[in-house]
Amino acid sequence: MTVPVNASNPDMKILTAAEMSKADRATAERFGVPFADLMEHAGMAVARFVLARYPQAKRIVALCGTGNNGGDGFVAAHHLQAAGVEVSVLLTGDASKLQGAAAEAFQQLDQALVPVGTLPDGASVGGVHQTFAHADVVLDAVVGTGFKPPLRGVAAVLQQALQDAVVPVVSVDLPSGWDADSQAQAVEGAFRSDAVVTFTAPKLAHVFGHLTAPEVFGPVVVASIGSPEAAVESGTGLTWTGSSKRLFQLPRPIDSNKGMYGHVLLIGGAYGKSGAPAMSSLAALRTGAGLVTAAVPKSILNTVAAITPELMTVPLQEDAHGSVALANLEPARLDKLLKKITVLAIGPGLGTEGEAPEFVQRLVAATDMPLVLDADALNAFKGKAELIKQAAQGGRRTIVLTPHPGEMGTLLGISTKEVQADRLNLARRFATEHGVTLVLKGWRTLVAHPDGAVSVNTTGNPSMAKGGSGDILTGIVAACVAQHPENVRDAVNAAVYLHGLAGDFAAHRMEQHTVLATDTVAHLSDAFRYRTADAQGAEWICGLRQ
Repeated sequence: MTVPVNASNPDMKILTAAEMSKADRATAERFGVPFADLMEHAGMAVARFVLARYPQAKRIVALCGTGNNGGDGFVAAHHLQAAGVEVSVLLTGDASKLQGAAAEAFQQLDQALVPVGTLPDGASVGGVHQTFAHADVVLDAVVGTGFKPPLRGVAAVLQQALQDAVVPVVSVDLPSGWDADSQAQAVEGAFRSDAVVTFTAPKLAHVFGHLTAPEVFGPVVVASIGSPEAAVESGTGLTWTGSSKRLFQLPRPIDSNKGMYGHVLLIGGAYGKSGAPAMSSLAALRTGAGLVTAAVPKSILNTVAAITPELMTVPLQEDAHGSVALANLEPARLDKLLKKITVLAIGPGLGTEGEAPEFVQRLVAATDMPLVLDADALNAFKGKAELIKQAAQGGRRTIVLTPHPGEMGTLLGISTKEVQADRLNLARRFATEHGVTLVLKGWRTLVAHPDGAVSVNTTGNPSMAKGGSGDILTGIVAACVAQHPENVRDAVNAAVYLHGLAGDFAAHRMEQHTVLATDTVAHLSDAFRYRTADAQGAEWICGLRQ
């Protein structure tokens, strides 16, 4: 029996625990796939992942509960033994509690002569620790999606014993102790994990939580187990940004020319602030825009132009502060500046002094072309978000905002803390009310679309907490939209995913502290080449597949 290719969830919907349970029932009842087959596919997926990830492992201990999560662990143990690995199963409850497909999978262990032990209720941490002493990998299949914290009894003892055990832990579905519906970044009292294999679709915890050990960014893998797309229904309106990467995986036509991939105009910079527009422009070029022009105050033009010879530049009139002057809005000058432009990106390094804020407000109102607004272009609308709403024309015009939480707070007149306390609802509400695409940056960057859909990004790491990262993202977003103006949703989702993925490659090949924003640009090629699906068709939504 082969594991199905992951075609059941092409847009990678994100489910609640109840929706996942409903999908499993629908698969069995509406589409005639026996639940035992789903469990078989799940266990096989785990076994294949372990064999590929830890090819040298010779001894594996599977910690299995008495629910369906334990059943997945039984199947995985069976297939690992069939592959020549020495496997033992440690049952964390009374075998008489096993039911249905899990009970059948348990019986197969006996037939396959897989040794099974039972952990008594009074087991000590020290005693349990000996169980892992000679293991090369531990499977955590104690509790899964249906569990509500906290762990108790034997499960809590196992959690403590694993904390200090020097052995990789692969979690089946979720690290035991996590609530599948949690949006928390971390959960105290959950099992330590080095990798997670879940099934059919990620749950909220998979995309919002950092499920693996704090110091590592281990893989979270979603394997298809046979549920058809029609069985996977979600009311969350959440999807995974990585699904949109497909937009940039097809080869370009053989007769391509630069006119086919858009012209990005980047307006930004001020006296003493040449780096931001230079980096944005470089990122737009590296992301594949056909042409990129940087329009900056004339005093910094030569510095910006030096970033790369492929960049075109336009000198802007500047005011007494060295900021962009209102004189640039004169009709003849503006018409010439915007001629044949596909996407206009405004903000990096612009500053908030002098005439710059008013320049931004009037420019946004004066044109109907697609816009990307970042940094000080957002600050120009402090307390005036209704002007952005007017410019968006009820969502008929493409406007993409890319604020970090502080800029979002400034835009709305609230604190950064208030933004962070309600990121998802705030982003969704703002996008729908203003008719814009909102990229709310931070841990698990959110891309909220005008129709209320929200995509969650799972790439990126602490090395990107550096000046210039946001400027790089602005260029990437503008270039992606310029290449696919007819599909803004996927273009922006893909841009955010690629930015974080390039940062992940940079951090993997360098030391985190030393990564610069421009190192992210240098690794965009790695990000474009990367494929999220492994040889078995499972999607790696977190962690780099090496």
